[in-house]
Amino acid sequence: MQHWMICVLLLFLVFCDVSTQRKKKTIQTLSRGWGDDITWVQTYEEGLSKAVESKKPLMIIHHLEDCPHSKALKKAFVEHQTIQRLAKSDFIMLNLVHETTDTNLAPDGYYVPRILFVDPSLTVRADIAGKYANRMYTYESSDTDFLAENMMKTKILLKDEHEDHDDL
Repeated sequence: MQHWMICVLLLFLVFCDVSTQRKKKTIQTLSRGWGDDITWVQTYEEGLSKAVESKKPLMIIHHLEDCPHSKALKKAFVEHQTIQRLAKSDFIMLNLVHETTDTNLAPDGYYVPRILFVDPSLTVRADIAGKYANRMYTYESSDTDFLAENMMKTKILLKDEHEDHDDL
């Protein structure tokens, strides 16, 4: 009898442990793996509002959880210290797995991964693009240095364009 009780107790403990592990794996944060130390906004509208309020540009990452290109870019994005630092301190950050209704966020199509910048005047910066003519706003995992340069370019352009304007 004691033998059965020990077996039942052991099975119960194993079941509880497996159940706890499943719950841990299914918890999603707003970062979705793109950088847990970065403050992420939940919606496009919230991002626009915070960009205006903070006078920082909004960086929008369109991706899909099961896309191999998105996964590779996410891994490279997280490992790139400059990108992580800039994202944390100088940008309002949003990553989307669903498209927005704003067609300005798909100037050349609805592909993923796609990264766009919106300045605090709510202008989508179509002039800040990636390397590829056929997918202007995509970045591959090997393009993180170029993405970091574009993030710096966004900051500099914003400062240069609006340094004399107190309304932004």
